[in-house]
Amino acid sequence: MPTKAYVLINVKSGSARRVVKVLSKIRGVKTVHACWGRPDLFAYVEVKDEKALGSLVLSRIQTTPGVEQTDTHIVVQE
Repeated sequence: MPTKAYVLINVKSGSARRVVKVLSKIRGVKTVHACWGRPDLFAYVEVKDEKALGSLVLSRIQTTPGVEQTDTHIVVQE
């Protein structure tokens, strides 16, 4: 069963559109939406396991230029 999570993302002012474009191309990121208020972006991700989730968030999402902070919430029940 895949690991599913919502990643709440704060970005630098003025960079939301660019960050959405970059993140939407990353494997495992199913959707990413810019929203008013904090956090700036909501991303829904699906990966094979929690190790892959950690890699996705730490190595891909958090290193994207413009990303300032993430808050990851693993789905425990559908």
